[in-house]
Formats: sequence, C-alpha cells, structure tokens
Amino acid sequence: MHPLKQGDKDYLSDFLSSGISLKEHFYIPLEVDRSGWNLMMSYLGHRTLNVFRNYSRDFRDKVSEVIQSYDVLFLDHYEMGQYIPDDCSIPVIFHEHNAEYMMWSRLAEIEQNPIKRSVIQLEAFRIKKAESAYAERATQIWAAPNDQIELKKLGIEVEKMVTTYHLGEDDMLDAPELKFQETERRILFIGTLTWEANIDGLLWFIENVWPIIEKDRTIHFDIIGKNPDERLLNFAKGKERIHFHGFVEELESFYKRSRVFIVPLRFGSGIKVKLLNAMYRGLPTVTTEIGTEGLDIREGDEIFQTHKAETYAEKVLLLMNDEPVWSSMSKNSRRKARRYSWKELLDEHDKSLEQLMTNEWEKPN
Repeated sequence: MHPLKQGDKDYLSDFLSSGISLKEHFYIPLEVDRSGWNLMMSYLGHRTLNVFRNYSRDFRDKVSEVIQSYDVLFLDHYEMGQYIPDDCSIPVIFHEHNAEYMMWSRLAEIEQNPIKRSVIQLEAFRIKKAESAYAERATQIWAAPNDQIELKKLGIEVEKMVTTYHLGEDDMLDAPELKFQETERRILFIGTLTWEANIDGLLWFIENVWPIIEKDRTIHFDIIGKNPDERLLNFAKGKERIHFHGFVEELESFYKRSRVFIVPLRFGSGIKVKLLNAMYRGLPTVTTEIGTEGLDIREGDEIFQTHKAETYAEKVLLLMNDEPVWSSMSKNSRRKARRYSWKELLDEHDKSLEQLMTNEWEKPN
C-alpha cells in the first residue's frame, strides 16, 4: 500500500509488470504541495507538514480494514507512522530513511533569514515529537548507525534498533573498472533536484566552488535529475559549462566519461545513496562530512570530504589532474563499497523478520 506522488504514477505499470508477487496492491494518488498554505493547514490538526502532505482518509481506512489479515505492519519512513491503527495488534517495523528531525534542525542552522529560520526550527520541533511518537509505537526500528544515535537522543529504546543501510545499485560493482585516460574533464552530480538538501548543496557549490574550478575552461559540470528547481536553473543561467540533463534512463555513459563525482551536502541525515553508487562504480568523489554519515569511510583514501569551498575546489582539481591519486581512490572506494551489498543486508533483515514472526509478541500498551 502506498500513495503515488511526484510522478510515481508514470511508473505504476512498470512496477505492476515487474514480476513481483503481491497478495494485494492498494494505492492512491496524492499530490499536496509543500506550500505556505499547506504549512498553515498542517498546524490545524496534523503533526507536521510532511504528515499532512501524506495524509489520506481513504488510505487510513484501508489500512484499518485489512491489517488483521497480515502478520507485520511495515512503515516506510516517518510520515507513514500516522497510519498505525489505534488498535493495532500486530508487530510494527518502522523503517527510518533518516532521522528526519535532525535534517530539519541542520537546515535551520544554515538558514540566514531569521523568519524562515524560526519556521524551520518550529517544524524541526514538531517532527521530533512526531518521529518520537511513531518510534515509541514500533516494535522494531530499522535505521542506519548514524540515525540510531540521533533517535537514541529522543529516548527511543536501544533494544528496538535494527541496523540497516540505504543502498544503491550494487550491481555496478560487476562493471569493468574505470580508466583515468578514458574519462573526460567532467564533474558529475546525480540526485533528486526537488529535494531541498540537494538544491542547497548545488547552490553552494555553484556559488562558492565552481568559480574557482571554472578558471580551467576545459572542465564541464553535468547535473542529472528530473524537474530541477527554478533556483538552480536561474543560478546557473549564463554559465555555459554547467549542463542540466534532466532525467536520464541510462547512467553508465555518464559514469564512464566523468572524472569526479560530487555530493556537496550542507544538511541532511541518513546514508546518501548517490555517494554509494559513485563508490560502487569506482568514480572518485568529493563530498562533505554530512555526505559520508553512516558509512565507514577513510577520508583522503576512499573519498575526499570537506565543507570549505577552497579546499573542495582543490580536491576536485587534484582528482581532475592527478592520475595516481585518482586511480588509487577509484580502487579503494570500490573495495570499501563491497561491504555494503543488498544480499548481506537482506539476509540480516530476513533474520529479523523471522525472529519477529516466530517469537511470542506482546501488544504494546
């Protein structure tokens, strides 16, 4: 069961014909903008803006109608916590994509406008309360190591925590190694261009890092992602070597021709799938401390990370020009990425589910 948002309906037929065996499939189109009006509406009866944007009475009623036919309720991310029925009598797995309240708290820290900062701080507080309430009702909480630390600060029981990772396309580990001489002098970014953390990071990069890099007129910057935010398009206007490609079905050609991948995040939480994908493919990456959270990565060996603009540009240019450094990082990052595979992760989750379904379980108070 899931709501369809942000163009999800365009891929519904592909999903249904993918061969996945489903006992029942229920979905509902749900398009509620992230707007000032809807923020005000969320104050009238919903815990947070995201909870409001993901609310459907029909969806709630459907969950209550069918839940007794199932053994486990699996909630994918915090805004789905609102669909735990009051009389829920089966175990609940709460899958945290990230510690959402921490992401908003970090956004507030870098916001310069005092009015916007106050609004964001209030939303972070509301999210903290909602996230904590849903986690309290869960039987298990699946979260990355760094997010477990933040959830523990909310008083969530350590015993509920099950370690998970947000992984990417680990089949890229089977692709041939990239070769420095076969790449071009191109920087690559791949990500959701409607997500505020990506927008903010790219704006920071284009404003503060790109002016240093673009002095070398042989370097180009490719940005991949559908529906880029207008702020990005306007900010990059006139910069002829910054290229927006929109949604790209086949990414291998971009990985093969690029020399450096960037993940310039200034806020966020959870594991960054785009970073892992670059590591799977062996494309050397420059990121920030936020970008590597939750992963056991050695800075300077498997990846470069810094939040300082001049150093960021320096590391990009180093990888752009130094073949031995590039080749070493390509091999080292790919070797480390092998630790984060779907097979190992899903084997562990199978064990967790088996324990949950075979052990005697008591309904929470």
